[in-house]
Amino acid sequence: MTGQRYGRLTVIGLAENIGNRTAWRCRCECGGETVVQTVRLRTGHTKSCGCLGPGAMLGTPLHGLTFVDGTCVEMLRARTVRSNNTSGVPGVDWWAAKARWRATICFKGKRHYLGSYSQFEDAVKARKAAEEKLYDSFLSEFVKGSANHASND
Repeated sequence: MTGQRYGRLTVIGLAENIGNRTAWRCRCECGGETVVQTVRLRTGHTKSCGCLGPGAMLGTPLHGLTFVDGTCVEMLRARTVRSNNTSGVPGVDWWAAKARWRATICFKGKRHYLGSYSQFEDAVKARKAAEEKLYDSFLSEFVKGSANHASND
């Protein structure tokens, strides 16, 4: 698939699998890079690194948002709870099949499973620890990198 184009993405090479699915590193027209599963490219589900929003079919970019490796910096900072969230904590949900609380976190296009817990509070702790490890260090590096870039201008 290397060299093939899907929406704004051009496949630049094979990437580490996402779960048991083959994934590809892609470069977006905006200059960003992202890793995308084959099926999401071929079905047209993923058309950009994240620089396009709900208006992607119309080609309307999300202006004013900063995407790094497919991750929206502003969304990480805001840490809002989605309207369809039933637990009140992002990344924590009730896993009915196992009768346990499940904790996950998505970062740079990958969903990370953090474990299942009998106690809600334990799932929340796992999620918060992962946010600190992934999000906080990412945001810290982004701010540091932005400051360095600004001082070089």
